[in-house]
Amino acid sequence: MSTAQPAVQRGIVKQALSGDAVVIRGQPQGGPPPEKTVCLSNITAPRMARRPNPNMEGSVETKDEPFAWEAREFLRKKLIGKEIVFVKEYEVPGTKRLYGIIYAGKDTNAENITESMVSEGLVEVRRGGLKPDDVNQQRLIQLEEEAKSQGKGRWGEGASKHVRDITWIVENPRNFVDSFHNKPIEAVIEHVRDGCTVRAFLLPKMDYVTILLSGIKCPMFKQDDKGDQVSEPFAEEAKFFTEVRLLQRDVKVILESVSNQNLIGTVLHPNGNIAELLLKEGFARCVDWSMGVVSQGADKLRAAEREAKDKKKRIWKEYTPSGPSIDIKDKSFQGKVVEVVNGDALVVKMGDGKSKKVFLSSVRPPRAVDNTENQAPNKRMRPLYDIPYMYEAREFLRTKLIGKKVNVKVDYIQPANQGFPEKTCCTVTIGGVNVGEALVGKGLAKVIRYRQDDDQRSSHYDELLAAEARAEKKLVGIHSKKEPPIHRVADVSGDIAKSKQFLPFLQRAGRSEAMVEFIASGSRLRLYIPRETCLVTFLLSGISCPRGARPLPGGETSKSEPYGDEALAFTKEMCLQREVEVTVEAMDKGGNFIGWLFVDNTNLSLALVQEGLAKVHFTAERSNFYKQMLNAEENAKEKKLNLWKDYVEDTSVHEEIVDDKSEREVNYKNVVVTEVNEDLSFFAQYVDNGPQLEKLMEQLRTEMESNPPLPGAYSPKKGDLCAAKFSQDGQWYRAKVEKNEKGKFTVLFIDYGNREKTASTELATLPASYQTLPAQATEFTLACAALPPDEDAKQDALDQFYDSVVNKELKLNIEYRSGGSYVVLLYPDTDQDVAQGLISDGYLIVEKRREKKLAKLVSDYQKAQEKAKAGRLNLWRYGDFTEDDAKEFGYKK
Repeated sequence: MSTAQPAVQRGIVKQALSGDAVVIRGQPQGGPPPEKTVCLSNITAPRMARRPNPNMEGSVETKDEPFAWEAREFLRKKLIGKEIVFVKEYEVPGTKRLYGIIYAGKDTNAENITESMVSEGLVEVRRGGLKPDDVNQQRLIQLEEEAKSQGKGRWGEGASKHVRDITWIVENPRNFVDSFHNKPIEAVIEHVRDGCTVRAFLLPKMDYVTILLSGIKCPMFKQDDKGDQVSEPFAEEAKFFTEVRLLQRDVKVILESVSNQNLIGTVLHPNGNIAELLLKEGFARCVDWSMGVVSQGADKLRAAEREAKDKKKRIWKEYTPSGPSIDIKDKSFQGKVVEVVNGDALVVKMGDGKSKKVFLSSVRPPRAVDNTENQAPNKRMRPLYDIPYMYEAREFLRTKLIGKKVNVKVDYIQPANQGFPEKTCCTVTIGGVNVGEALVGKGLAKVIRYRQDDDQRSSHYDELLAAEARAEKKLVGIHSKKEPPIHRVADVSGDIAKSKQFLPFLQRAGRSEAMVEFIASGSRLRLYIPRETCLVTFLLSGISCPRGARPLPGGETSKSEPYGDEALAFTKEMCLQREVEVTVEAMDKGGNFIGWLFVDNTNLSLALVQEGLAKVHFTAERSNFYKQMLNAEENAKEKKLNLWKDYVEDTSVHEEIVDDKSEREVNYKNVVVTEVNEDLSFFAQYVDNGPQLEKLMEQLRTEMESNPPLPGAYSPKKGDLCAAKFSQDGQWYRAKVEKNEKGKFTVLFIDYGNREKTASTELATLPASYQTLPAQATEFTLACAALPPDEDAKQDALDQFYDSVVNKELKLNIEYRSGGSYVVLLYPDTDQDVAQGLISDGYLIVEKRREKKLAKLVSDYQKAQEKAKAGRLNLWRYGDFTEDDAKEFGYKK
């Protein structure tokens, strides 16, 4: 009768406990599978080291027996995660421990692991229980003898060296983590406590550490009141998921932070980050407290969590979004930033022309400090200037974004709450830079904290947290220990007494830099002037502009005048929150300043007239822009733009009367022309003042030579009166700083009228004693003469005018004033009129004036022009081009 063959069983090796024992599991079916511990029969492996048990008094660590680690590693590398077959020889009663033979394959013909261990000299055969007639058992003795004879493993010399020196407790976890500098470390996972907590040996130094997976949390195991372990839903499954992939596998660990004695880090499996895999399968959720230290892409973890939420996997099976959903077509868009609202909101103009207010996701701007005790009782709160760092936050966003194209990604919509309207919260980027992250990184905003289950947050929330941590570490902005900056801004809007105090300073300053804070209508703006640290209401000079709709007391709104809203939109688009230049001329009875405003050298009054959104006001006659504005208005009328949509030309004759004096006044002064401009204006010096100027220049140069300025000691500012070195002769002259363009300064030599661009090293402080003498070069314009419209003819005329007058002594008479002095020039030896000569030579044309006192002068000029026409001189060489201006050709004056 034959002996029954022992039953062959199958399983997957989960863990190698030592060189002679493994844990084998079955296939999972609806949950973690059953397990068995299988010991290799007839052999004994060296015992492995054990750490001291902190819960047992007097417990001490034990050391490895020689080759204990090598024996365990042989089994681990040979079997972990692989399907094997084993034959049970006997089982210890009352336990799950059985003894048998393991084959590394699908049947008993595969490699016998017991024999392999013996032949490598890693284990010892227990000879006491062997049967002499058992061929397999006798073969173990034979293999052991061969290993001994070859000195393999534990049978060789120096076996005592094969004992690990294990560090069971890390003394200073923070220094330990920092010593690795976020570099990957080779490791073997020894134990999985739950889905997100593992214990590992760090190689090669054998540091035994507990690692919490950074950025995530899995369902946990807890103890109830009776002390029994109770698992949260999916805790077992999450632990099994991690065990299958990590337990006793070779991995790389990146240590990122510390929590008590536990280390926080990322475990990289050959197939990827285990934390990301857990999230993707719905076995874990992201946690903010450790997400900030993640070094391997926090955005990937968030994306994996979102994917599991969308698919309602496992712990998310009952998940519902905590806020309103966003239509995919509204999820992202591009636009131009037209306004920055305080420190966390922008107004973006989209491609279709509509504007949308968006808030920076998960960002909280600086908040007011409770300072009611020190605050004046009647003082009105101005958040922008009174809340610490609010102004800095607004300015940071304004200087970076105004007028720039940005990309906007909508993260969530915050519903209306407690009287506050609905907010569209977005991530705004420009040039790949997250604006919110940059703002937080400068210490000009904080990151909002949320409940763990609240997913209505920025899609780059973790980057925001990291930026905030950096700002806190650097102690910048609102995290600084220093006193916050104070902005003492005088608001003079509507305050007549204060406005009168500021008026002379603003008038003397010439062009002043300002920033447009608010626009009430097309011609009414609220400006902040840094030089005087004041807020003013500013009215555009020289135009009459329609008003837009505006709020009235009682919550009502006034009706907009025709094209008032369009004028408001135009002005907003052009200059809201832009840096501008203003020239203050006067003040009205309400304490509002009146003057000219320039945006990138564009006259806003003129621009409104050009667009047909304003009309020329009679007060413009006093300005240098009157001619330009009249021409712009005529063009707008011809094109029937906006206000002139229904314009019909008035054919009645209106006489222009600038000066009502009937007699021409003649009082010639001798002058020297020093500079000619491109509009027939020029600079001239009075001859009588020549000796005084020469003496002043000689004294100035002597002083500059005896006390030469130190390079870099003077910081030029716009509007400053200074000393400037002229590039043509290297001499010092008095000058006024007009413009600063990237370190190149445009200066006007006030005694000669010429301009030059120069470096700051060629400028110096002008001693006070040289500032009292007024500018010796005065600007004038030829009266009753104009440049031809053709560009080539215009240039010929300017060249001829330059050659005729520059550096020559002439006689000058002021004929009339209209935003400047208009004059006649005569050659002193012949009394020949310079303008008349240029007209008779066919270079200039006559400007018709209707004042009675100028009738004879205009008549003489007209005769000279007729003579040039008849002779077909210069601009008349192709005939009378003005004949085509008749009405039948569509010309309108």
